[in-house]
Amino acid sequence: MTASITVRAARSALVGTARALLSLRAIDLPPPGAVPRILVANHVSHADFVALWSVLPKPQRLRTRPVAGADYWRGSGLKSWIAGEVFRAVLIDRDPAKRQTDPVETVAQVLRGGEDVIFFPEGTRNLTDAPLLPLKSGIFHLAHAAPRAEIVPAWILNLDRILPKGAVVPVPLNCAVRFGQPMRPAEGEDRDSFLARLGAAMLALSDRS
Repeated sequence: MTASITVRAARSALVGTARALLSLRAIDLPPPGAVPRILVANHVSHADFVALWSVLPKPQRLRTRPVAGADYWRGSGLKSWIAGEVFRAVLIDRDPAKRQTDPVETVAQVLRGGEDVIFFPEGTRNLTDAPLLPLKSGIFHLAHAAPRAEIVPAWILNLDRILPKGAVVPVPLNCAVRFGQPMRPAEGEDRDSFLARLGAAMLALSDRS
């Protein structure tokens, strides 16, 4: 379905604003492939998926859907419209007691349909001093539910310093998203081994100049 003029204008404005405000750039973004991709990144702010989504080239951006918490993005009519119409986000109920669908299967269906997703394997925002929280098992199960998909590790640089805790005015900094090489679980690789390998691949992107 073709997006409305309002939606297209909102997307252009959001991408332009994000790139200008954050001085966003992509580093080592792998060229488009023939299979869907799961873009996984560190998660330190509500702006993370906006930054990652905005840094993608337009053709890739339009087929990439962020996976996000329904509780936050359905908190108001405006946020719900932005999530559903502008980002086409895949909203997941994070409360197991309220879920009516399997979140892994919901995201896997998007990948099987040929679209890419943005996924934060920490499961929640990292508000600690640790560079990366332990990765949740969801990304391992998703990789097996959509085995054709490639997992592309990424690291969002400096976004947590744009608006430090207690600040009102954003601090001008150059932000970037650094990407690694696509990967998948190896044959016979167990959950813990894969999560450790993925976590190491993500952390390796955080400290390279």
